[in-house]
Amino acid sequence: MTVAVDDEVWSAIGDPIRRRLIDLLLAQGVGTPTGLSDRLPISRQAVTKHLGVLDRAGLVHATPMGRERRYEVDQAQLSRAVRQLNEVGKTWDARLNRIKRIAEQIQRQQHN
Repeated sequence: MTVAVDDEVWSAIGDPIRRRLIDLLLAQGVGTPTGLSDRLPISRQAVTKHLGVLDRAGLVHATPMGRERRYEVDQAQLSRAVRQLNEVGKTWDARLNRIKRIAEQIQRQQHN
């Protein structure tokens, strides 16, 4: 089975602060930019921008709560991203095994 890789998702996950936000949201269940910024070395405004990237990629959902928004991880989208990562890993494992076999064959031929 080949899973298409979603570049927007992987671009969003590629940033270490955004990965940390996902970790925090998974641990807490939900979070606000203010609460999340208290746990990170960045401002509330920066957290809001990072959450916007994650939201556009479908990795989090926002729900209005008074003057703030509550964010939570979209479990289905995160599971999809994990499946993509596993598929990419399998593909690279297969490629590396082919390279290894070719290198071993060349080495055997040089020793004969």
